[in-house]
Amino acid sequence: MLDTVKTESVKRQNTSIYQPTQAGRIFPEIPVFDNYEAERLHLKKRLVAACRAFALEKLDYGFAGHLTIRDPEHPELYWTNPMCVHFAQVKLSNLILADHKGQVVQGDHALNRAGFVLHAAVHEAHPDILAMCHAHTVYGTAFASLGKPLDPISQDAAAFFEDHAVITAEAGQVAVEEKAGLAVCDWFTGVKAAIHQNHGLFSASRHSIEAAAFWFMALERCCKQQLLVEATGQKPKLVSPENARYSREHVGSEYIGWLHFQAIYDHLVLTQPDMFA
Repeated sequence: MLDTVKTESVKRQNTSIYQPTQAGRIFPEIPVFDNYEAERLHLKKRLVAACRAFALEKLDYGFAGHLTIRDPEHPELYWTNPMCVHFAQVKLSNLILADHKGQVVQGDHALNRAGFVLHAAVHEAHPDILAMCHAHTVYGTAFASLGKPLDPISQDAAAFFEDHAVITAEAGQVAVEEKAGLAVCDWFTGVKAAIHQNHGLFSASRHSIEAAAFWFMALERCCKQQLLVEATGQKPKLVSPENARYSREHVGSEYIGWLHFQAIYDHLVLTQPDMFA
């Protein structure tokens, strides 16, 4: 029996060191779909859960904040949370589907203008980006005023080492004009997050809405940690570039972001059954 388990473990092609090498263990697996309808429902459920997770983390600020995921069948369209609905009240039935011109093509609610300007520009300019998140958070907004990148002060922060941008274009100006979106979209090339000076945080994922949501929450947490460290007046000891890159590779990937979110999703399904109404 032990030999059989060992053989099966060797054959398994893992993409992360966190995937079990022992066969038969309960562990999240990325689903595979054979039709667009099933995939669309899956993505919409995860988008709702991401909004509810933002509510749990108290990342709300009135109507500000927007999360998006491309439709699997029509990639020129994206699903997003409705305007003026609290993250805690987002559910399957009130999601809206919009195009890159800001027109709602499915759903009853209006579209957040700022969400359209920024997210649509990035989605249109980067066909590989599937999902994005933005919210007006306390620590991310405060850190964004500094106009600088995160330092690798911890393993958590190292997940963003050389994998986030600082955007200075349109700093502090409310993004309601389409040119504002065009001014910032190029900064999302090859990174999973951005700090927009005098505005706040963004995350972008080429993998899933789960990865985008988790890395947004992680970025907010890292901003809080760095602000706390800087408030001591002491200079922190930084993770070396070599070690930071190693940590980013193993704990900062899109897959790891997706994996982290699975625990959050399962908790939400058990505690908030109204999500899928």
